Amino acid sequence: MELELRHLKTIRAIADAGSLTKAATRLGLAQPALSAQLKRIERALGGPLFVRGREGVRTTALGDLVLDRARVVLPAVCELQEEAVRFARNRGPGGGCSYRLGGTHGPLLGALVDQLAAADPGAPVTTYTSWSEREIAVAAAEGRLDFALTGVCGESAPPEPGRLAWVEVARDPVYVMLSADHPLTARPEIDLAELAAEAWTDVPGDGCFGDCFAAACVRAGFTPACVYETDTASCVHLVQVGRAVGLCRATFPATPGLVTRPLAGVPLIWRHLLGWHPKARAAAWAPAVVRHARAAHAQALGRSAAATEQLAG
Repeated sequence: MELELRHLKTIRAIADAGSLTKAATRLGLAQPALSAQLKRIERALGGPLFVRGREGVRTTALGDLVLDRARVVLPAVCELQEEAVRFARNRGPGGGCSYRLGGTHGPLLGALVDQLAAADPGAPVTTYTSWSEREIAVAAAEGRLDFALTGVCGESAPPEPGRLAWVEVARDPVYVMLSADHPLTARPEIDLAELAAEAWTDVPGDGCFGDCFAAACVRAGFTPACVYETDTASCVHLVQVGRAVGLCRATFPATPGLVTRPLAGVPLIWRHLLGWHPKARAAAWAPAVVRHARAAHAQALGRSAAATEQLAG
């Protein structure tokens, strides 16, 4: 029998679990089947890898040698696979540019698509959206996306900081969304504490925004009594009918029946970020994509509710 990667994974799983029974459960195998497989591996390697006892298993000297090599080989093979996937998927038709963009909710992704399509009509542009900032970042790190367009609050670290290169596209103050007939719309800006009795609505996500919002509320002296977490259209509806107030970025588009106002003291800042894998082929055109992303932000800001209200004033 020739040694295969799956055999090294089995050895590592047994060592990590500390017993054949636990390892079998983690691997989805019956314990007798795992024992038989281990015996075949040990015969191929020339001796026992583990000593079995009442408290589980421990590695022999040969087992230590093999396990040490496995812990080097397995990550290296995983990295090789990721690099190969990135290379194959980043080639694009004819070896030219292709843009696979991932992003969360908001108008910036659409504006970036428009910028790229106008600047390079022959290059294919595809998009993927998710509520999960981590999912978008991991997809870029693994080569399934070229660029991740997401963001964080204030100075919080972006997802996958050790695997992706990140550049700040822009910073926006976080605004509050109110129904058009809300009594506070007459104010040029609103103190967060004045909204303590309100119900809130927000979109889901696994980033830092929820924690940053909760911390800002605590600093303002209250804890939100009710938060409706739902999709963007439902958030807008709840605000329009006066059922809740919400938070948005300065790029939020003008919407009938809804107004946006800055929060006094700017308790929350959103940083728009663009990330990519530094070893991916797409990294070569990252500077151009950053420029287009910044132009997309300016475009979205010009169409925002805040800009519309400023012009109307």
